[in-house]
Amino acid sequence: MFMKNVVITGSTRGIGFEMAREFLKAGCNVTLSGRGEDLPEAAKNELVLFEGKYIYIPCNVQDRTGLQNLWDASLKRWGRIDIWINNAGQNVPHVFSWETGEIYTENVIKTNLLGMIYGSQIAAAGMLKQGHGAIYSMEGLGSNNMIQVKTILYGTTKCALTYFMKGLARELEGTGVIAGRLSPGMMLTDFITKTPDGEKSEVITDERFRKIFNILGDKPETVAKFLVPRILGNNRNGAQINWLTGRKAAWRFITAGFRKDRLI
Repeated sequence: MFMKNVVITGSTRGIGFEMAREFLKAGCNVTLSGRGEDLPEAAKNELVLFEGKYIYIPCNVQDRTGLQNLWDASLKRWGRIDIWINNAGQNVPHVFSWETGEIYTENVIKTNLLGMIYGSQIAAAGMLKQGHGAIYSMEGLGSNNMIQVKTILYGTTKCALTYFMKGLARELEGTGVIAGRLSPGMMLTDFITKTPDGEKSEVITDERFRKIFNILGDKPETVAKFLVPRILGNNRNGAQINWLTGRKAAWRFITAGFRKDRLI
């Protein structure tokens, strides 16, 4: 397997950053991206051993021009792009849909859905020219049609993401370019602990939610260690790489009384 060049949107923290680190450990070249002008110092310090193996390109995925620049800059640096991952995501305040403000509503749709579509369009067009490549998008609550009140705007975007990626895989059949989905399960990230404004999220004070999350939740680094080798080894179009399978979830509920690890 030749060394692969990887682009990950929304990769300055959380699962995006942890995947970037795992790809680097596997010998890949990686383009990290985020809305800031530079990679945060804390992230740089964690990647000090990989100097020359990664670059950082600022990119707001709501802007198609920015995503095109992300592709172009990565292509210029690495020569080809083998894997493109739409990971950038946005959450909303934990309130009913009709109580959600216009800005929050627009941001979750523009980031999770429009940004994913733009990224996929740009990656598909570029990969078709080079004759190969893989495009993945990050699923989430709603991808399996589960409805959780006060989260339905986020869930709507993820439900649509799953439909789009299944359709994209169908459109790419026989081209040498593949499309797939990454299903990370429940992770301890800012999506859980903070509101979109950076405040402490009310959801983590809900005792029922805390109980379920402590059974099913994982740290991003745990999930990244599972996802990355499978992404690198996959050549099947339409694949879903799923961390928290039904069997795994059932086993966790059965053994919950014996586990001492708690995330929140």
